[in-house]
Amino acid sequence: MPLPRITLDPSSTLYPTRDHPHSHPHAHDLPKPLHVETHPKGKNTGTEDASIFFIGNATTVIEWEGVRIMTDPNFLHAGDHVHLGPGVTATRLQNPAVDLHDLPPIDMILLSHFHADHFDQDVEKSLRRTLPIISTPHAKECLEGSKEGKFEKVTALDHWESAIVDIQNSNAAFKITGMPGKHVPPGPAGLLKKINDFIGAVPPTNGWMVEFGAKPKTIEAETDGVDVGYRMYISGDTLLVNELYEIPKRFPNVDLMLVHLGGTTIPSPKLPLAMVTMDAEQGIKLIHLIDPEVAIPIHHGADGDEPPEYDAFLSSLDDFKAAVAKDEKLKDRVVYLKRGGKYSFKASK
Repeated sequence: MPLPRITLDPSSTLYPTRDHPHSHPHAHDLPKPLHVETHPKGKNTGTEDASIFFIGNATTVIEWEGVRIMTDPNFLHAGDHVHLGPGVTATRLQNPAVDLHDLPPIDMILLSHFHADHFDQDVEKSLRRTLPIISTPHAKECLEGSKEGKFEKVTALDHWESAIVDIQNSNAAFKITGMPGKHVPPGPAGLLKKINDFIGAVPPTNGWMVEFGAKPKTIEAETDGVDVGYRMYISGDTLLVNELYEIPKRFPNVDLMLVHLGGTTIPSPKLPLAMVTMDAEQGIKLIHLIDPEVAIPIHHGADGDEPPEYDAFLSSLDDFKAAVAKDEKLKDRVVYLKRGGKYSFKASK
């Protein structure tokens, strides 16, 4: 059976928000990056044709072949609060590198799960309803039933399900596959999961495998997707659970990995009963498991004198950096981006 297909038009000039309150004209491009990083071993230097712009938390913009895909849009400012479930809140401590209403045209959103630190209340209110979104089945229900108005083009992918994203007037395409992830630790006899199922504090989550490639040449090949030229894994908000060990069996040779860290704790930093995202130690282990050429940490805790993205993040980026520096297999494979920084890479064969 052919995979679900989404077509993106790189000539589109539609901005992602429904209203544009600023009087100044919107830029057609992202801001000039504060710094640009490339392959740490110098691979493909000077031939890069794709990039990732880091806005903050888990929000990035992937650019290739004239289209922009935004991940986990979160544009609250320092001091703003998010509601993460019954009795669970978090405060943002860092501003995004770009304001929501200053974004250039965005062609699609890749949403790992429907949680306010990944899809905040301003985003839910402001985004145009015809913006294509790929997310989880749970998020699709929430987006289509939003009290701010139905999102009209939501594609749901469960774990291991795939969709093809065609780029109009181009031979290029993405294949996007939902990767397993668990936002709630198993606990004794699955107790925490049972409690969460009852109170609904932490929603189901996906990681993503984003494969950059060429469109299939025949109808028969459509079930296989694209002729892969580059493979990027985005962990999403997950813990290092057994289901993740299947990923390298199905998807060897990962080129780039975005790993969500932070050691997020609930119900609050003052009462850290459970950790629901990877800390530095788990993040290192997952990088070893996936074995990408390059890894970039996002969604992380304190970095030097800078506070964490959210006050619920208790595992610092400093801890992760220290562990990488001691690891001979990783110390020349990890790239660090500040908010407003960009990583450029070659995605085409």
